[in-house]
Amino acid sequence: MEKKWKILSEPNRALVDSLSDELGIDVALSSLLVQRRINDFDQARHFFRPELEGLHNPFLMLDMDKAIQRLKKALDDGEKILVYGDYDVDGTTSVALVFSFLRQRTEKLGYYIPDRYAEGYGISFMGIEYALKNDYSLVIALDCGIKAVDKIAYAKKKGLDFIVCDHHLPGEELPDACAILDPRRDGCDYPYKELSGCGVGFKLLQGFCLRNGIPFAQVAQYLDLVCVSNAADLVPMTGENRILAYHGLRKLNEDPLPGLKALIQISNCGNKLLSVSDLVFKICPRLNAAGRISSGASSVELMVCENEVNAIKLGNKINSFNEDRKNIDGDITEEAMKLVQELELGPAKKSTVLYNPDWHKGVVGIVASRLIEHFYRPTVILTRSDNMATGSARSIDTYDLYRAVSACSDLLESFGGHKYAAGLSMPVENVDAFIERFENYVEETITDDQLKPQILIDQEITLNQISAKFFRILKQFEPFGPDNLTPVFIARNLRDTGRSRQVGRGWEHLKLSLVIESPGHGTMDAIAFNMGHFFNDIHKGKAFDLVFSVEENTYRGMSSIQLMVKDMKIHNT
Repeated sequence: MEKKWKILSEPNRALVDSLSDELGIDVALSSLLVQRRINDFDQARHFFRPELEGLHNPFLMLDMDKAIQRLKKALDDGEKILVYGDYDVDGTTSVALVFSFLRQRTEKLGYYIPDRYAEGYGISFMGIEYALKNDYSLVIALDCGIKAVDKIAYAKKKGLDFIVCDHHLPGEELPDACAILDPRRDGCDYPYKELSGCGVGFKLLQGFCLRNGIPFAQVAQYLDLVCVSNAADLVPMTGENRILAYHGLRKLNEDPLPGLKALIQISNCGNKLLSVSDLVFKICPRLNAAGRISSGASSVELMVCENEVNAIKLGNKINSFNEDRKNIDGDITEEAMKLVQELELGPAKKSTVLYNPDWHKGVVGIVASRLIEHFYRPTVILTRSDNMATGSARSIDTYDLYRAVSACSDLLESFGGHKYAAGLSMPVENVDAFIERFENYVEETITDDQLKPQILIDQEITLNQISAKFFRILKQFEPFGPDNLTPVFIARNLRDTGRSRQVGRGWEHLKLSLVIESPGHGTMDAIAFNMGHFFNDIHKGKAFDLVFSVEENTYRGMSSIQLMVKDMKIHNT
């Protein structure tokens, strides 16, 4: 599928040159900093060396005093406390964080993860009944609860108190909880609004430590959990999140919790420094698989495990869930691709909506994302759960999927989400009407330009700019994530040294050897996955343009700079 290349507008040149001189770095790097609103030496110092002292005072968050007082009372009075969180990575890391901290202070403690299929997302009546039956008097809800108005009201009538720690946008009415920690709620002046659910849980513990004279190190030891949650939830990698992720990555690489250490080893990530990308593609999918295939409680059990031998056993269990998940979503993706062909949902269609009552509910979101990779249009994948059609929707860059789903709200039993992803359910008999309505709305509101995938490019550079110093400084831009994405460059009019070759079982990839023009007259290696079809043209000596990121390639203990190619265009002349 042909991609559109879009180079970001060049920032203020005088500012770029000034920062380049002040820091002694290449103008391409200072330009990247200015694009990230880093305009002077002090801002650059804080960006490159995030310090834990830069974390905000947790008591700036509305209701923090109330939350600490209620938690302290529960601990002092020997109340039973239930730590409750969602079944995804943000929820399970949040539960692991708070549970691990509190079990050092009380034995009257438990945790609860709702079942994805029997209970669904967030606070459930089943969870409340579990708490009541087992004599819990306080529930700490993490990564959920901000919209559980009716459920928390029911719990309060039964004498069960809630502290809500959430990061989602509140509804018009707030639940009647003892305390609600959510930087997005009206009236909360907390200066950073983009924390993950686990990040809000961390602020609760940070506040508890401050109020009770507990060394900060006793909560900082769990920063690796916060970092994993940030990676999984794709929160902006700015401000406080950058500080938490920076130090969390250091903890992961130097002294991870036993459960995370086991996953790192099982994921074959133990022979290099972990990055956020490793978390997103290797660690988080395994943690998520437990909730998709079995129970998210298995992920919590792994992350709170204190024994390395047991952690390996639990990690292997989680890994087996992930293997099952991959097999299931692979099979369903293949079936979905065939169904697109059978239903003749060709280029004329602006959306993809598929329904199969036998598909596994836990992987429909993954399948929707896979289909977007192939067809690049808003996609909804539905299966059957009891008497309802339920599923997940995923969008493409720049298109507001949530509005399209909302336009069909009269056909839906429930829905929720945001611009690029949503969950929804409807009576089975409404599926055909939904397919027609959704397609019509998308067709009316999407542009041809939006239906063409684009690559955003930060800078145009030449290969001779990519020196060891350049790469060393570029690595200090990590951790990468939303609002601080891995820099993408374009280099033009490149040529093969004659040593490029096709690799892979079907020769589908390219291992490139590129000529570096003067000064230097050296070479640069690059890897281009699924671009083997370009080999004949470049082997004939045709010039080409590359869009790429810069990475470190380690092979047999030796490390070198390598370009990770995102797209290629051959010159026709």
